[in-house]
Amino acid sequence: MQRVLDHIDRHLDDDLSLDALSAVAAFSKHHFHRQFAATFGLSIHRYVQLARMRRASHHLAFHTAASVTEIALDAGYQAPDAFARAFRQRFGQSPTDFRKTPDWKTWLTAFGPFIDARSRHMANYTLNDVVIRDFPATPVAVMTHLGDPQGIPGTIRRFVTWRRSVGLGKTVSDTFTIFYCDPRRTSPTQFRLGLCAATTRTIPPNDDRVTQDLIPRGRCAVLRVIGRSDDLEHPATFLYRNWLPGSGEELRDFPLFCQRVTFYPDVPENETVTDLFLPLV
Repeated sequence: MQRVLDHIDRHLDDDLSLDALSAVAAFSKHHFHRQFAATFGLSIHRYVQLARMRRASHHLAFHTAASVTEIALDAGYQAPDAFARAFRQRFGQSPTDFRKTPDWKTWLTAFGPFIDARSRHMANYTLNDVVIRDFPATPVAVMTHLGDPQGIPGTIRRFVTWRRSVGLGKTVSDTFTIFYCDPRRTSPTQFRLGLCAATTRTIPPNDDRVTQDLIPRGRCAVLRVIGRSDDLEHPATFLYRNWLPGSGEELRDFPLFCQRVTFYPDVPENETVTDLFLPLV
């Protein structure tokens, strides 16, 4: 089943019919269809639809260069009208309206079954996966998200727009996220997250409320996460619960943070790379 999920991630533009995917799984069509639904809680057809629609919605929200027609074809639809109908049915907005003002709450609800399915097959980390590195002092520009975690995609969208406007896109500036608090132990109104672009520039006062900060130099335990990176709770829990108690290390007074090395949908989701840093004394 993991081989099938990886195949879907890598081949969203190719034939993902029941015949093709049952061959990848080396199951009969009948057995594969039933086994997939039993394992993930949704049919293989719906999973593929959601995977393609998720990539399309990312392109609409964050990649403004592509037209709606191009995105529709990329999602496997023969005509933009068919794509628009399917998109509205799923998200309650037309693709054009979503591009202008995404309704992220409805978007997250629509992808709940897809996210749940992917969460059932998470990586199993070992103590040998963690390395100690000296992290260099890194000046950053920070846009802070404060409030309900469901609003994070909207903050990311604003941050991406700001980065492009000042010439600090992800191809020229390293990307970090600072996790100031644990969402499981913080009320939604007090949740705080920092979206960062590495830069030595002086950031003047601005309407986007981007400020200057510094990720300090120091030793860090580093866990490389390959695959889904929009929810890092599982690898973070491994660092705190499994690695730290027996490591002989002490935590430094700086929060957990990560570096986004590669991004979805620039690369297939199962190939995204995120380095998770746990600051140590």
